[in-house]
Amino acid sequence: MKSTSRMLGATSALALFAFGATSAHAAGTTAGDTITNEATVSFQVGGISQNTQTASDTLVVDRKINLTVAEDGTATTVVTPGSVSQVTTFTVTNTSNAPLDFALEGLQQTGGTAAHGGTDSFQATNVRLFVDSDDNGIFDAGADTLVTFLDEVAADATRRVFVVTDIPLGLANGAVAGVGLRATAREAGTANTQGATLTQTTGANTANMDTVFADTVAGPDDSERDAAQSARDDYTVATAMLTVVKTSRIVSDPVNLTVNPKMIPGAVIEYCIAVTNAPGASAAASIGINDPLPTTVTYEPSFGVKVDGTVSGGVCLADGATAGAESAGTVTGTIASLTGGETKTVLFHATID
Repeated sequence: MKSTSRMLGATSALALFAFGATSAHAAGTTAGDTITNEATVSFQVGGISQNTQTASDTLVVDRKINLTVAEDGTATTVVTPGSVSQVTTFTVTNTSNAPLDFALEGLQQTGGTAAHGGTDSFQATNVRLFVDSDDNGIFDAGADTLVTFLDEVAADATRRVFVVTDIPLGLANGAVAGVGLRATAREAGTANTQGATLTQTTGANTANMDTVFADTVAGPDDSERDAAQSARDDYTVATAMLTVVKTSRIVSDPVNLTVNPKMIPGAVIEYCIAVTNAPGASAAASIGINDPLPTTVTYEPSFGVKVDGTVSGGVCLADGATAGAESAGTVTGTIASLTGGETKTVLFHATID
């Protein structure tokens, strides 16, 4: 801060006036602006008014560095194993009193409780950051811009950032991955170029524009007064959890027929492939069964391949539709869908050679 003044000639009545052009916003008066305060003194000597005297004081507004990073939404992002370009959304707001750049980092949590509950248990892949270029709140790879920093963000301005990842295959239903975004303030001033690292002014106030880190509340992945802020979101896997059991039983043989049949040549075997989706799991669709037969048995075409059958008391029932097929010794069938907690079967007969 610097000030100027003039000496006053006598005791007098005092009038004060404040002048100076400044601009203000939510974070306060713009950094670098000058504030001038001028006092004017009028007085009399022997009843005669004398020339007025003035004194002024001018200071430079310092730069207050602050920002907020927040999840844009209140719920987990539900994903399927093997899905690509899955999106979590954040906002970055410049709550400083100066324009800034912001360096961006996509983060992955390692263990611990995720933002919306559950324990972080896997890592997403191919982490990328996009700015919402058309500001419509919807990720569009063709329109939104891949970035590593936010450029020339005005005071009070907010930018939306998408953290986009791919989800690995082989994940269990309910698996959780915590992800986050950290933004760190940088110098502004050169378009399309990430600005230099900010340095906080140490020691006493100077006559120039000082810099003060004002982010006094730490986020999950930053510290107090480090010119950075962070927030977290998460992905939750919703998938089918299928188990498969294959069983067989002797239906008949050429000697005993259907009374206590034995596994002798010519005996008819009933094969059952039962597929179960775990309770609470997501529905599975287009469940293909492929069963190559051993060379010591021959498929029985008169029975056919029954699909979508049920199980009762541990016994596969022949109540499915004849919708499967056999070709070159391989039996195939497709179960159209299987909801959580449901079991369906593929059933067919073969004869022991």
